[in-house]
Amino acid sequence: MEHNYHKSPLNYIGGKYKLLPQLTKFFPKRINTMVDLFAGGCDVCSNIRANRIRANDINHYVIGIYQTFQSMTIEELLAYLDTTIEQNHLSITDKESYNLFRKAYNESSTRNPLDLYILVCYAFNYQFRFNSKHEFNSPFGLNRSSFNSSIRANLIQFHKNIQPIEFSSVHFQDLDLSDLTQGDFLYADPPYLITTGSYNDGKRGFHGWGKADDQALFALLDQLDRQGARFALSNVTEHKGIKNQELIEWKKKYHTHKINYSYKNSNYHAKNRDKKTREVLITNY
Repeated sequence: MEHNYHKSPLNYIGGKYKLLPQLTKFFPKRINTMVDLFAGGCDVCSNIRANRIRANDINHYVIGIYQTFQSMTIEELLAYLDTTIEQNHLSITDKESYNLFRKAYNESSTRNPLDLYILVCYAFNYQFRFNSKHEFNSPFGLNRSSFNSSIRANLIQFHKNIQPIEFSSVHFQDLDLSDLTQGDFLYADPPYLITTGSYNDGKRGFHGWGKADDQALFALLDQLDRQGARFALSNVTEHKGIKNQELIEWKKKYHTHKINYSYKNSNYHAKNRDKKTREVLITNY
């Protein structure tokens, strides 16, 4: 696998772009079918080589963006983005235009996925947030966020990388994985039980994540192991002094690899910054 990683044009919370060099060195060198069970920003699956790639995420809005990207040529895609940004006077400083565009998107009966992508590009910290009514509610990223040249370049490469990917949007327990066997590989980067983010707090219009979900995921991975398929699970065993004891016990039957990553700057409101976060990659091979 070449060590030339491409960043997703979505700054999705929990993205693994910075960790790809550490993660992929533990991935199988040859993969028949690869499944990215919690695809998120697709940093992992868009940088993997396999005969077949499947990417799933319960957030159907983000999957809708990827499928819309796939359905257009890069020229059509960029033309739509540029024209819409210009027509709606979106800029790094114009909060009023952003709020008007967000209001129009939320009130639309069709909700074009590309309009949502544009909103994310101008949102505070590029956050992908919805309220309980499934209205996009990320605030404006004044003097911080825009569809800039870097994101544009990332999008052009990403558009090319995702063309062969098969996307789906279902709860992970509803995805049929019965055909995975020797030579196949599943990567799971679920919401972490002992951390809190807008993707797993259950307050953003999507299913929250709890102990029952952890246990269901462990059972699924055990089943894949019995099927002969390989898997890798990203997670944290300890965060701000809290330990995930169920994960710590479950992982003993497999192999654990330490991942070096600091969350110190991930939330400037966070307390107990001095307490360690222990991120791991658990594999059955």
